[in-house]
Amino acid sequence: MRTIRIYAGAALLIAAGLTALAQAPQTTDERVFQEIKSLVLDEKWTEAEARLDDFIVRFPQSRYYGQAVYYRARCLENQAGKERAALNFYKEYLRLKDGNKNLIEDAEVSIIDLAMKLYDEGDKGFVREVEVRISNPNKVVRYYAAVQLSYVKEKRIADKSVPVLKQILKEERSAELRDRAKIALMRVSPEALADVEELPSARKPRMLRIFIAGERDEKFEFSIPWSLADLALAALSEEDKAALRAKGYDIAKIIRDVQSAKGNILEITADGKRIKIWIE
Repeated sequence: MRTIRIYAGAALLIAAGLTALAQAPQTTDERVFQEIKSLVLDEKWTEAEARLDDFIVRFPQSRYYGQAVYYRARCLENQAGKERAALNFYKEYLRLKDGNKNLIEDAEVSIIDLAMKLYDEGDKGFVREVEVRISNPNKVVRYYAAVQLSYVKEKRIADKSVPVLKQILKEERSAELRDRAKIALMRVSPEALADVEELPSARKPRMLRIFIAGERDEKFEFSIPWSLADLALAALSEEDKAALRAKGYDIAKIIRDVQSAKGNILEITADGKRIKIWIE
């Protein structure tokens, strides 16, 4: 029982460190943006869309301008009949020079989903948006594009997914990811499975390690069993999670990224704090 209490205390310390990222003095544009974010989180898409339109006009120099463009696209994506407009706004976000890495990835994936939906509805030209993303430098986007492309009915197009799907089987240790690639290959080219030599599955990561450095040389470092990592997430309030997402930090996604990093260190720097997360 004492061990569980220690880990629970460690989880609360993780929560405190992450919550600190969400705390910063608010400017006028930040207050307005947080109000809009609340509408987005409540899935009030029409109202949020109108507020975002106004925000983009009023605050073109705001540090939240890029996020406003992204969430404008998200609002459109969740309204029937606005798929084309949503796709165009996501592409507009990708053209910005100061895009957030996580939002860029999410925008790319959303473009793939929207393009496939429009393709399935008969607008075949949108499949090109999926095709070009099988060479995306972000492997999450590249892999997702390849799996989605395997559903395309025109074989000459679906076949373009084969090299990426084979790459997944050769290089990735995630059993879930490899299973998806196998199923996709069976849809497109079952014979391609014959000449693929797969890597063995990776063992489950055992320890989550976190290092937090703040201003004035404050430092904090600890470890927690991977099986109890969700305890740290549970310790964060929904308000803190929402505030962190507004700053571009999706905690659940960060954990997934760390798990897939296979020993690499994920670094986050914001509001004068530096956080390192890795798995051993």
